Amino acid sequence: MTLKSEILKLLRESGSFLSGQELCERFGVSRTAVWKVMRQLEEEGYQIAAVRNKGYHLIDSCDIMTKTEIESCTAGGFGREVEYHETIDSTNIRAKRLAEEGAAAGTLVVSDCQNAGRGRRGRVWVSPSGKNIFMSLILRPDILPASASMLTLVAALAVHDGIKKAAGLDTAIKWPNDIVSNGKKMCGILTEMSAELEGIHYVVVGMGINVNMEEFPEEVKQAATSLLLETGKKVRRSRLIAAVMEAFEHYYEEFISQGDLSGLISVYNKHMANAGKEVRILDTSGEYTGRALGINEKGELLVEMSSGEVKHVISGEVSVRGIYGYV
Repeated sequence: MTLKSEILKLLRESGSFLSGQELCERFGVSRTAVWKVMRQLEEEGYQIAAVRNKGYHLIDSCDIMTKTEIESCTAGGFGREVEYHETIDSTNIRAKRLAEEGAAAGTLVVSDCQNAGRGRRGRVWVSPSGKNIFMSLILRPDILPASASMLTLVAALAVHDGIKKAAGLDTAIKWPNDIVSNGKKMCGILTEMSAELEGIHYVVVGMGINVNMEEFPEEVKQAATSLLLETGKKVRRSRLIAAVMEAFEHYYEEFISQGDLSGLISVYNKHMANAGKEVRILDTSGEYTGRALGINEKGELLVEMSSGEVKHVISGEVSVRGIYGYV
């Protein structure tokens, strides 16, 4: 974390004036260095009051998205190191490159805009600038490659909790990893990994969240929504990122300690949009319907058939739909 991020974090946490001398002593820098940081923050759009004999006070930060802003909002290890881009082809592509170069677990790649974002089956993710969150988290879990897909469900829980904390909206999870509200999708998650038979080199979890979108293109408007459309309020994206990272770290630690989702089954099923509902399963061998019971410790969807048989559905190329719609 940079000096600028550290000072901004302290200003935000204090909620009152901090003297220049206090900042100098805290970080071991000169008054000139502190003054330069304040000028830089003002240039980035922060409103900072500077009063003689009182010091500096952060008044407002609006919806600023920078490396400094995101790092200053994070509390734990996840998202403490941020690489930020105004525009990028894909945060997942960049995160994978960084992981190959040895980037530490918890490193987060964030972009204001994507021009080559991808979802499942190569679908393009609509990515305008100044509206949404596009981020990819690097993980290095000590688990078998076969368990990596469960991290997608961990991410879904984290996004659910982050949205609840930052925006006050109680969303639902459409198995395995879509975040929905009123039957419409507001977040997609894409997990990719590099591994050998014996173990994982790294996992990259990409998350695209529709935050302050006022409208969607005709081809997706029936199935897509945003936090702004659902709540009527704009959300500060940096705070939402920090809230998601905080929740992710909590759920990730639980997942790693158990080695599976056994400790998270109840909380996941509680938030699952299709739990207890009739669903239509589409896979390569055809389609069938049944009642979704919830997930098991492997993250598989348990579907009860009319015969009483319970099928274990594995995420991947399988699609799940409601009988009368997307959810």
